[in-house]
Amino acid sequence: MHTKEPKVVAGGNLESAVHAALAALSAGRHRQARAQAEQILLLYPREVNCRFILASASRAEGDLSGAVERLEALLRDAPDFALAQQELGFALADGGQLVPAIAALQRAVRLQPDLAASWKLMGELFLVDGDEASAAEAFNQHLLAVAEDPTLIRAIRSFNQGKTGQAERLCRQFLHEHPTHVTAIRLLAEIGLRVGVLVDAERLLQRCLELAPDFDLARVSYAKVLSRREKLEQALAEADRLLAAEPEKPAYLALRASILVRMGDFEQSIRCYEHILKRFPEQPGILLSYGHALKTVGRHEAAIEAYQGAYGLRPSFGDAYWSLANLKTYRFSDDELQGMRAELERRAGTHEDFYHLCFALGKALEDRGEYDDAFRYYELGNGIKARLTGYDADDITRFVRRMRAACPAELFTAKQGQGCPAPDPIFIVGLPRSGSTLLEQILASHSQVDGTKELIQILAIARRLGGNKKKSDPSRYPDNLAELDAETLRELGEEYIDRTRVQRGQAPFFIDKMPNNFLHIGLIALILPKARIIDARRHPMAACFSGFTQLFARGQSFTYGLQNIGRYYRDYVDLMDHWDRVLPGKVLRVRYEDMVTDTEPQVRRLLEYCGLEFEDDCLRFYQTDRAVRTASSEQVRQPIYQGAIAHWKHFEGHLDELRQALGPVLDRYPPD
Repeated sequence: MHTKEPKVVAGGNLESAVHAALAALSAGRHRQARAQAEQILLLYPREVNCRFILASASRAEGDLSGAVERLEALLRDAPDFALAQQELGFALADGGQLVPAIAALQRAVRLQPDLAASWKLMGELFLVDGDEASAAEAFNQHLLAVAEDPTLIRAIRSFNQGKTGQAERLCRQFLHEHPTHVTAIRLLAEIGLRVGVLVDAERLLQRCLELAPDFDLARVSYAKVLSRREKLEQALAEADRLLAAEPEKPAYLALRASILVRMGDFEQSIRCYEHILKRFPEQPGILLSYGHALKTVGRHEAAIEAYQGAYGLRPSFGDAYWSLANLKTYRFSDDELQGMRAELERRAGTHEDFYHLCFALGKALEDRGEYDDAFRYYELGNGIKARLTGYDADDITRFVRRMRAACPAELFTAKQGQGCPAPDPIFIVGLPRSGSTLLEQILASHSQVDGTKELIQILAIARRLGGNKKKSDPSRYPDNLAELDAETLRELGEEYIDRTRVQRGQAPFFIDKMPNNFLHIGLIALILPKARIIDARRHPMAACFSGFTQLFARGQSFTYGLQNIGRYYRDYVDLMDHWDRVLPGKVLRVRYEDMVTDTEPQVRRLLEYCGLEFEDDCLRFYQTDRAVRTASSEQVRQPIYQGAIAHWKHFEGHLDELRQALGPVLDRYPPD
């Protein structure tokens, strides 16, 4: 009951009547509550609790505009009425106004931090918004609001403050005394998620749901862990279970859509996004995800409309502008260019908005031939990303040295005939922006080959072989490759085939185009000895500068900075030279420049290496109707063009640092 309104009657009669009306509202007897509140308001028209009851009853009866109108009027008179702010958040959310709803809920918890329902709904709305970090923070505050034990409260507070080690210790201490406490089990799983221990997080959440099958927050986390571990069919089943109980819940629809995207089922994901947008039409985050899905299936104009709608709702939304630039074929108008510059000057957005705008402006100005100004924005965006990612080029150099030492020719001779004999995978490796998507599109146009995406399974196996639970722990991989026996190698290869099956169609072969797999060719050769491996190689200056101008959704942090990417290219060539020595003939090198200038002979060479008969469709790859998930998605839907070969030369005067970083590998291109 809100008590800060001045007393308007003596004797307690008003207070008793209000309590009775509130009790009726709490019990779900909305008509009774409304009738009692209306009677009280006839005598006391300023009584805030009764005005709150009328608004709550209006929302319960489906009159959302009436509820919002009543609550806004009430809050003008009593702005510190926390429950009214919460109720306004609920009403706005029910009416599809996501951003105002979050703002109302944030005001509610500032006034009364223990409003668990506000934190829970806020977390769900952040999930719809695509802001997983804020969602996690809100859900953690929800845990704090419902917790009672002092040890558990300290554990949650430590976790919220980023003290994960202390939080884990306190949580385990609490669970030692209360081993079936599901809130604590979920918290321990969230700690595991934060430090990247996905296997433990999955096991804990599974236990949590065995104890409390209706613990929806735990099921959401479980679905997300399964998705991150590429157990996509299981993740989808968990999302569907949530939706079976609450079919219209946007947070669950957004979760399902994200899993479907990972599975490659973009048509279903598009339907999910469209369903959410009917409820939340003015939601920039969902419009952005919707645009990505539309782009992937080739619905170019609809994707543009979605991206423009996103920045129209939030002018500082750098990712929406960058997504337009990342179509590669889109040309910004003068108004859009002016709008991006204005947002950079205002600095109203986040760090993320700022660097997205920098990369988008770089592309926009490059398309206009304003190369010096374009480079300035590319350089600014790269500088911000480099600081945020904390990439250390020495780490890759050290890893390459360890890989060469761990994988001599004798290793492969000793383990010949071991591993999984499946010939299904065709790996395309190299640097991003080196023509790998073009090669994938050509091969996926063959009747015997499925295109997939940049699959993470090899990287996941390598991480698991490392055995380090934290990034700071020393890794046993690749030094332990020699210790793997025949049974383990076969099981790892079979695991790869099983885990990637969800990404495939019915063709006997499929493509894995994770470029970073060049680091793990030794592992691939041991566990999948019959797999084909193609090295997509491009001129060092062209490949590196193209990476420098590309803002990646995740990973590839070596591209941010000319020095970083130049050194990475050098390490890449060094390791590929090693694979050529110890696995002669294993890898087919395809130069981008050869493919675009002498296409048919190169396509025939590619198919012959893969053991495939020539098919004309591989020359008409741009007509193939399939989802393409990379930055080159629009380009590979067009016939071969040669314009990109030397586009870096427009910026030649700015690239001395790149030349120095590349060193001798620049002089030896094309390689022998």
